[in-house]
Amino acid sequence: MSKYTTGEMAKLCDVSVRTVQFYDTKELLKPAELSEGGRRLYSDDDLQKLHLICLLKTFGLSLDAIKDVLNSETPNKVLLLLLEEQARQIHAEIEKGQNQIKAIEVVMTNLRNSKTIQVNSINDIDHIMNGERKLKKTYRTMLAVGIPMDIIEIATIYIWITKGIWWPFAISMVIIIAIAILLLKMYYKNTAYICPECGVKFKPKFREFVFSKHTPKMRKLTCTACEHKGWCVETYSDEVQK
Repeated sequence: MSKYTTGEMAKLCDVSVRTVQFYDTKELLKPAELSEGGRRLYSDDDLQKLHLICLLKTFGLSLDAIKDVLNSETPNKVLLLLLEEQARQIHAEIEKGQNQIKAIEVVMTNLRNSKTIQVNSINDIDHIMNGERKLKKTYRTMLAVGIPMDIIEIATIYIWITKGIWWPFAISMVIIIAIAILLLKMYYKNTAYICPECGVKFKPKFREFVFSKHTPKMRKLTCTACEHKGWCVETYSDEVQK
């Protein structure tokens, strides 16, 4: 069995030595053994685990979420769902591009033949791509509204601290909370989740959705079909199985 030093692990996984050491302190990647001089030594399994950690980070998972996934009863199923969802999104982008090309060709053909443009067929193509656009629009809306809200909150706190005027902060907080609730309801409406245990797409109860642990691509929920509790992968709400 091969043994790797911290530097060799870092080089093989294209990360810094400090990153590997940090994962050790977070108990995310403990060395297989320590040398007589106290150096960390890692096994082939540790190397594979580091590759997996790096992969999960590319999906936007926090270190705590990655630790939960690796320690879960079905880590392979969660990873498989993430990869399937990533592949689905790539296929959706490809299909979107192909449909756009078809729409352009329909318009060009009708223009060349001086016929009426087939608006209905183009609308059908647009309907197919609407689900993905809707979720991406939700993300963009939340980001566009969230940043100004943060700026307003910081500014009113600064005014309160420096000038002793508290009422702008109080008013802004009422408005910010109201907007945040609306954004949360919009987010809930446009999202659904895939259970790694049974593969069913479901929509959780609103209360569980709000208070569940989450990452940009996953949320820790109880499946409404099989009642499995764990990390579920986010997808479009209009794909929920009835």
